[in-house]
Amino acid sequence: MAYLLEGIRVVDAASFLAGPGAATVLADFGADVIKVEPPGGDGYRRLVGAYPVPYHWQLTSRNKRSIALDISRPEGQRILHRLVEGADVILTNFLENRLERYRMTYEEIRDINPRIVFGQLTGYGTEGPEVERKAFDITAWWARSGLMDFVRDQGQTPLHAAPGMGDHATAMSMFSAVMTGLYRRERTGLGCRVSTSLAANGVWANGMAVQGVIAGMDLGAYKQERGWKNPLTSAYPTSDGRFVTLAIVNPGREWPLLARALGHAEWLHPERFGDRLPLMKKRRALIAAITEVTERFTQKELMERLDAQGVTCGVVAPMGDVVHDEQLRASGVVIETGDAGEDYRYTVASPIDVAEERKRPPSRAPDIGAQTREIMREAGYSEETTNSLIASGVLVAAGE
Repeated sequence: MAYLLEGIRVVDAASFLAGPGAATVLADFGADVIKVEPPGGDGYRRLVGAYPVPYHWQLTSRNKRSIALDISRPEGQRILHRLVEGADVILTNFLENRLERYRMTYEEIRDINPRIVFGQLTGYGTEGPEVERKAFDITAWWARSGLMDFVRDQGQTPLHAAPGMGDHATAMSMFSAVMTGLYRRERTGLGCRVSTSLAANGVWANGMAVQGVIAGMDLGAYKQERGWKNPLTSAYPTSDGRFVTLAIVNPGREWPLLARALGHAEWLHPERFGDRLPLMKKRRALIAAITEVTERFTQKELMERLDAQGVTCGVVAPMGDVVHDEQLRASGVVIETGDAGEDYRYTVASPIDVAEERKRPPSRAPDIGAQTREIMREAGYSEETTNSLIASGVLVAAGE
């Protein structure tokens, strides 16, 4: 049985995470992804510093083939153009001035291959005064979107996001954009440019609160001015040093269930916390009362009590637990790789499934230029030409 995207060739000429992350999802569904990286390798490979395992690279470059190519030189640009001739998709996150320098603008690529889908990932968009501003997800997705300011408690210094959090979310938008472009090509016969930005995805992720500002309700400012502690949507400590978070959005139904689950039905009496309005007026006292109870139970015991009453809640999982989470394993979120190495026994699956369509089993990410010779042969270059280009430093082949 063929993979859904088998026969689609992707030139992944993007760097770091969001663009290459989209290529990873395409590869999972069977696309042939050629990872184009400079002779020294994509800078993302080195982001782990001295740690010996490039774990982030293993995730974002699985199921790809690598060609190490110096596209700052005319010879390298000609090779890239040859790859583009036979491709369906090219992905890039270069700023416009670098696209011009590397002869990779949409117009030039379209002239080479009118059917190609040109996927462009930017920090702040393709129009406006800051299109040339360098960006990472922490600056454009997390900080510029209002998310960084919104999640902090009253008076607290803004907090950093998890590494790659905005990049991975943006990668899914880039994947969606590419698939939309391929669908358009099916209807028109022509390729197109599709794009998304870190900033657009950050503001979309924060869209509920941003739309509130448009309507006149700035929750971020309210939180800083008055504080915002909701006892029914807070996280509570347990006796084993863990946390459980509540997510009660229908207090009329679930507040009584919570009181019973914690063994304090008397909290429902008007002289204690009563119905929703007094409940919110006495929020700090209620948070203290709930905390006093939750600290008597382990996380497992507390979850059992809450689940028995039908209270909407969830465990706050340390990252070390995620890999071994029975539910995440069973639902295919964390999957086995079949790799013999101890450092790559499992990986994180891309978060889209299509019924009756299988994904490619995850293969270990390639070394720098691991398939340089193979890709050059497929592009019609002779071994003699490839040897000459390797000798000149335009190409790098792994192990040579």
